[in-house]
Amino acid sequence: MTRSNHKSTETLAKKVQFAVIGGGVIGGGWVARFLLMGSDVKIFDPDLEAPRKIDEVLSNARRSLPALYEHALPPEGSLSFVNSISEAVDGSDWVSECVPEQLKLKHSVMAEIQSHCPKSAIITSSTSGFKPSELQQGSDNPEQIIVAHPFNPVYLLPLVELVGNITTVDRAKAILSSLGMFPLHVRKEIDAHIADRLLEAVWREGLWLINDDIATTKEIDDAIRFGFGLRWAQMGMFETYRVAGGEAGMAHFIAQFGPCLEWPWTKLMDVPELTDELIDKVAGQSDEQSGQYSIRELERLRDDNLISIMRGLKTQNWGAGELLNQFDKGLHKPLLDENQSNTSLITVKRVIPADWTDYNQHMNESRYGQVFSDAADTVMIRVGADEDYIASGLSYFTVDCHIKYIEECKAGDDIYVASRISLAEGKKLKLAHQMCNVDGRVLAEADQLLVHVDLQARKSCMPSEEVLQRINKLAKQYGNSAGEIKR
Repeated sequence: MTRSNHKSTETLAKKVQFAVIGGGVIGGGWVARFLLMGSDVKIFDPDLEAPRKIDEVLSNARRSLPALYEHALPPEGSLSFVNSISEAVDGSDWVSECVPEQLKLKHSVMAEIQSHCPKSAIITSSTSGFKPSELQQGSDNPEQIIVAHPFNPVYLLPLVELVGNITTVDRAKAILSSLGMFPLHVRKEIDAHIADRLLEAVWREGLWLINDDIATTKEIDDAIRFGFGLRWAQMGMFETYRVAGGEAGMAHFIAQFGPCLEWPWTKLMDVPELTDELIDKVAGQSDEQSGQYSIRELERLRDDNLISIMRGLKTQNWGAGELLNQFDKGLHKPLLDENQSNTSLITVKRVIPADWTDYNQHMNESRYGQVFSDAADTVMIRVGADEDYIASGLSYFTVDCHIKYIEECKAGDDIYVASRISLAEGKKLKLAHQMCNVDGRVLAEADQLLVHVDLQARKSCMPSEEVLQRINKLAKQYGNSAGEIKR
């Protein structure tokens, strides 16, 4: 088995102090994203139920977000509930306004935020419809206010639409990227930005299909989730249609399907009247479709499905999967630190995702091999057998691995692997791994034998002198008793 390639790691941005005004669905999602990515957060919401609601969102986020990555997230930040907007925004670098979609209310909240926050702070609104120019009305410092429109659940979905002053947007991009998100700059103001305009078109057509008794809520959802929704998740709309055009590409697709745009298929310029009868029909069908589940159960199901889809995209390094892979490199960086202070060499720190478990509700045995393979990858990078080394035509192959399963490991468990070099003789390198839970209890052990190879000849050969020296240094640092490594 060859070691996987590694690119240069990404560095996380400096810690930012966040404030959130409004702890509803979106506000709670922002809190979770900020907090679980290691930042401190202050939140103000006059709702007495806000702490309970935020705690429930955090519970889902702690269960879900770490499962997207192959490495541990940074230590969680601290959360403070405060009694006023002024207390929340004092000293904050970033303020997220998440109050209801009422422009008069937003103006009032923005004015209070600006009167108490630092002049350098970025003030964002999570509004799905209002433009920055509307939010900035009456402000003495309008460039400070921008739109940062996320998607629910904020702690999982990476897209954030940014609209507003270019300097402020550029600063916001850097911060959001450090949180593992995908900031999309909407270059011109427009009502509802980009994504919601597309969603509104589908929503409007869906209401007509229900109103005219053509389809139910479940039938519409089935058409999306079993059809184009799967394509859109990894290629979007235009790239999907480019493929549909065949070898001639997009031009052929438009020539073939363009005329249908003039046919009266859709009712996008018309809206069905939301009568009580239509509202009852939509609500009733929705209850029949999924009313047997609580909202929290649906949220957990949604999160697990999103994680599985997004993790699947990681293997192809495409779409959201490419973003996750890039962010993972930054999370891996502490394990590659030459000055790692642990008495054991820590080679893996992560959370076990749900899709690694089997019908016995614990981690499948094949995934133990994945964990120990990842541990060996970290050792390879530490000794210099990295991507550049592999590109030069040299690498290590695993030729034997014995795994001892000691205790169960379940979805959501925090684990780490401590590794050491137990043998180093010329072409041979033997690693001993222990997989442990956060309390240090050993869950599994592995003895792994690797042989150095020439990738062109596909035969064993001696490592480079530099790699041998690094192996020797690492073996000494972490208590190897094999002595000097010889050529």
